[in-house]
Amino acid sequence: MRRSVRCARQLLSAFQDQDYSYSFSLVVKRRENHSIHTNYSTRVSRFTYCADTDRFLYPKLVISRTLSTDAAKLSNGDASRGGPLVEYERRIAAGELVDGDSCQVGTLRELQRLYDEIVESADACKLDRYSASDKSGRSRWLWSRFMPQSSFAPVKGLYLYGGVGTGKTMLMDLFFDQLPYNWRKKRIHFHDFMLNVHSRLQKHKGVADPLEVVAGEISDESILLCLDEFMVTDVADALILNRLFRHLFSNGVILVATSNRAPDNLYEGGLQRDLFLPFIATLKERCVVHEIGSSVDYRKMTSAQQGFYFIGENLSDLLKEKFQELIVEQTAGPQEVEVVMGRTLQVPLGANGCAYFDFEELCDKPLGAADYFGLFKNFHTLALEGIPIFGQHNRTAAYRFVTLVDVMYENRARLLCTAEGSPLELFAKVITVSDAQQRAPRTATRSRRNDEADLCVDNELGFAKDRTVSRLTEMNSREYLEQHATALAEKQHLGEAVNASAAQV
Repeated sequence: MRRSVRCARQLLSAFQDQDYSYSFSLVVKRRENHSIHTNYSTRVSRFTYCADTDRFLYPKLVISRTLSTDAAKLSNGDASRGGPLVEYERRIAAGELVDGDSCQVGTLRELQRLYDEIVESADACKLDRYSASDKSGRSRWLWSRFMPQSSFAPVKGLYLYGGVGTGKTMLMDLFFDQLPYNWRKKRIHFHDFMLNVHSRLQKHKGVADPLEVVAGEISDESILLCLDEFMVTDVADALILNRLFRHLFSNGVILVATSNRAPDNLYEGGLQRDLFLPFIATLKERCVVHEIGSSVDYRKMTSAQQGFYFIGENLSDLLKEKFQELIVEQTAGPQEVEVVMGRTLQVPLGANGCAYFDFEELCDKPLGAADYFGLFKNFHTLALEGIPIFGQHNRTAAYRFVTLVDVMYENRARLLCTAEGSPLELFAKVITVSDAQQRAPRTATRSRRNDEADLCVDNELGFAKDRTVSRLTEMNSREYLEQHATALAEKQHLGEAVNASAAQV
């Protein structure tokens, strides 16, 4: 009995905190004594555990046709035979990746170095989830009141930064997927991570130091924390990051992060940034900082085409026609989806996994990453009408649109939209402070005034726009849309097969 319970706990833990690839054979029994065997290779990806509801936030099931690797299943003893650089070279040889980018190879050497150090120090880092303590975060906090202690990891983490489309996410995922499944590890988008932190803080309201409790819970679940797209734009996040990560690092957490910004440029120009600066010092102390210097945007190397991105005015009827084609014969109507902490999001029109919004309904209202994650937990396709040119007058909406695209891309969702311009034209009036200083003044006052009308000088948005333009370009490429269609078809086929099997029982 104890062995059965232990096995069940191990399986549950393995699904909670990491990407876990597995295969199974579905056997459907017929009355004629015939059996149909269907083999599937599936990937349960990036679950976010919400402690206050004792369930997962924003789970997504991705049916993967890519070649699985044995390295992700290696035990501690033989993990040294694998690594991200080894897998990268295998994919190059198989033609799955583009060859010849020295900057990516240099980054992979850093990841391989970190991989080797972590494997060698796995026991000291207490990475094996089954030999770790079962104490909860709150119990850890209470115990620390009597026995204060600090245990920094013997291995420094890695902070990767570089331009858009240089493969930061791919390289980090390559590293993460090679690590043993039984390790306490988590790969999560930074937006999703901060939502989870705020949810936990709400749960522990009233505790003397809720951040210490939250850090204890996170480190109990994940010693190796991989955060994608590290970008600080919210003052509330900026004010808690220093104390949160001071506790996390003190608990032995190893951070691997990707970002478009160098550490010294994080939250540049933000409110009360002086209170954020100690976090930058802590980050640089506990992580090796490495720049990916590639000038290649791999997202734009796809066979970019218009896809479902329609430019111009009076295209509402066309967008609704395309939306109707996707929902087939179903009737679209208002729906309500759950987000976090009891909040809900109203969907004007939804059917067959597709949602329809006007831009104002999704980006002019006070919505955020939590609402968008909740939306794409329930829908795989978004039809968005009327994306405007962004400037000073709608800067807040531009921030929300950037977050929306990030969440869509993270969930590999499909976008249908009408817009006033191409992805590049949408952000033409958004520039950084340095770009504004380099602009040559016009001789004519009127020309200068016209050029600067509605110009939005914003460092965070100025840096984020390149990523958004790049992702919008890829999301409308043939490759992206084919991947979306294939994954959706396989997911539906899997669901039908499971339902058929259940009906025969």
